Amino acid sequence: MNKLSAINTDKLTNYKNQDSVEKKIESITNKSRGSRSFSEKVRLFQLKLYDKAKREKDYRFYILYDKIFLIQTLEVAYHKVKSKGGSSPGVDGQTIVDIEKYGKEKFLADLSEDLRKKSYQPQPVKRVFIDKEDGSKRPLGIPTIRDRIAQTACKLVIEPIFEADFEDSSYGFRPNRKASDAIRAIKSNLYKGLTEVYDADLSKFFDKIPHDKLMKTLSLRISDKRVLQLINLWLKSPVDDGGKYTGGKRNKVGAPQGGVISPLLSNIYLHLLDKIVRKSDGHYRRAGVEIIRFADDFILMSRKMPEGITEVLAKLLARMGLQINEEKSKVLDVGKEPLEYLGFEIRYAKSILHRDGRKYWSIIPSPKSQRKLRQKLRLRLRHIGHYGPSKVAAELNPILRGWLNYFDQPGLSHIQIARQKLRHYLSERLYRYYSRKSQRRSKLSRRDAYTELTTKYGLIQVYTSSKTRPVNAMSRNL
Repeated sequence: MNKLSAINTDKLTNYKNQDSVEKKIESITNKSRGSRSFSEKVRLFQLKLYDKAKREKDYRFYILYDKIFLIQTLEVAYHKVKSKGGSSPGVDGQTIVDIEKYGKEKFLADLSEDLRKKSYQPQPVKRVFIDKEDGSKRPLGIPTIRDRIAQTACKLVIEPIFEADFEDSSYGFRPNRKASDAIRAIKSNLYKGLTEVYDADLSKFFDKIPHDKLMKTLSLRISDKRVLQLINLWLKSPVDDGGKYTGGKRNKVGAPQGGVISPLLSNIYLHLLDKIVRKSDGHYRRAGVEIIRFADDFILMSRKMPEGITEVLAKLLARMGLQINEEKSKVLDVGKEPLEYLGFEIRYAKSILHRDGRKYWSIIPSPKSQRKLRQKLRLRLRHIGHYGPSKVAAELNPILRGWLNYFDQPGLSHIQIARQKLRHYLSERLYRYYSRKSQRRSKLSRRDAYTELTTKYGLIQVYTSSKTRPVNAMSRNL
């Protein structure tokens, strides 16, 4: 029986503080075993792992593999994969629809048995390329859905252990942490006077993670060799690049971007960097340097960046098998030059609310982020032809909603001007769309299409003019 409905699987790894963890353990434990949903069983195990890891910093966990192939773990993993768009097939072409036609229970039972017998072998990772704004391509690896489920099951088991160790300065791909939290931390540091920033760029990070050093890092907390062997299998999976295979067993570096477990592995490996920079009696802390990291994208902040600090950092990363991209990395004073980080632009700007020339920390969507959004909208409209207005709205809304949810952060970002520009762009682009030869029969070709779509067909209203003052840009609401 599927017993997933009691808990939202997206919130399985919600760790707030030790007291809340203990209360949640008690809450689930008080339920009879038979009444616990699959999600609650997995959640209870995660909480206990986290609690143990938090209390015993040097403890190595030795019986974990058996929990990965439990049906309850695989059920939760399956639903997480499905909820995140499991329609994109890997090299085998298999989709979620195919699995459910085959029989989800039988599919998961087969996977569980393969894992239990240690006969499980991941399939090659399908390489695809996505366009970058500069015209280049970024490689992305797509594992099969079967491998995604196995990776998610493993992640469910090991993530709580490392979550107990991770520093507060790490924000990327972690439960209940997001990019806006990193930006909020930067704003807080700026108000403290840490305005000099080293904006670091790691060169091809995911391609260069050394397997041997990563496995040693994992083994500091995991002594179950079966789990380590399973992770090593994924690291050694060959990559199918249009029929040409690379990587494989001889491969000694890299973790495919797109793999479910890759972001966690990157956080585990770069945790060493966080620890060194934040060490209370270390070189960086003594120099007043703070780190903000989102996956492999990080910055150092200080009142005055100490001389030679970037060289020290480069040597540290070199020992980790990583390399700074010198051309893209730089030291800047955010009080004089804007910082672009995680799609936001942060600058010290004059307030439009006051005439005395006072300044504030302006946080807006970067010009690059605004261009990317326009490009997405343009491409989407180009690929939809004879669509009715309701369908057009339904196609554009996910793009608009995702962008607005990311950048519109009350008390933090100021996006009214960006919203206004977006409304102007949509008005112009929708006019062109309905002026196409194929759309001339539409009444919208002779009307304000944007207004019609927003008022009658559910298109998101991205900007409305009001007489109210803009968000209080001078706020220190952190």
